[in-house]
Amino acid sequence: MSSQLKGKVCVITGTGGSMGRASDLAFAREGALVLGCDVSVDAAEATVELVRGSGGDMVSKRPCDLSHPADCQALGDLALGSFGRVDVLINLGAKAYFNRLEDISDEEWDRSRGDEVDLVFYLTRAAWPHLKASRGVVVNVASVNATLVVKVIPSLSHTTNKAEIGMTRRLAMEGSEHGIRVNSISPCLIEAGATRDQLEDPEWASYVVRRTLLGRHGRPEEVANVALFLASDATSYMTGAGGLVDSGMKVG
Repeated sequence: MSSQLKGKVCVITGTGGSMGRASDLAFAREGALVLGCDVSVDAAEATVELVRGSGGDMVSKRPCDLSHPADCQALGDLALGSFGRVDVLINLGAKAYFNRLEDISDEEWDRSRGDEVDLVFYLTRAAWPHLKASRGVVVNVASVNATLVVKVIPSLSHTTNKAEIGMTRRLAMEGSEHGIRVNSISPCLIEAGATRDQLEDPEWASYVVRRTLLGRHGRPEEVANVALFLASDATSYMTGAGGLVDSGMKVG
């Protein structure tokens, strides 16, 4: 275990998922005190066991639905009760919906906003007073779909909701008054549980891979490593920035 984040209290959402789990393990290896959450109880508990089994320190709130402000407030309370502070917030947890304009129902459109935008807003708002006290860091995990159109991905609602890149820049401005840094990460297609169905379609998966310079999909730990970098003091002069984790993906 190294010490880039030794003693830092890091809240990481969506820790039952592939990228969340990889992030928990990476942050714990760097000495962070990790607070996770997920709507999936079993997956979240499995992540806690893995982190603790590796020698890390982690607690978790599960189930936790971040599209509800009360759950976001409760997560902040758990951080204070468990560790006494919040130094880093990684807004990773989300659920994306894929459809074309003519096929999106009003219910799906509203649900997509709740599961991609509202949860970032609610949790960041709940954590903001604690981040002001610690002069902390926020990392929002967006998507390459916010700025890149891929023909085979019907991502209208997903693309629209990843406007959190703009939210990141605004939060960076507001946070600058308090020493808070806010940056974002935009991954392309990552090999994860949430993308399993798409990756099992060879025609679809190969179409996307052909548009990457490295000729492969990303791995969860490769996103986690960038989040770790942005959360660390190595990026102390970075704020309002958006980093692409997309293997140089091209439009098409």
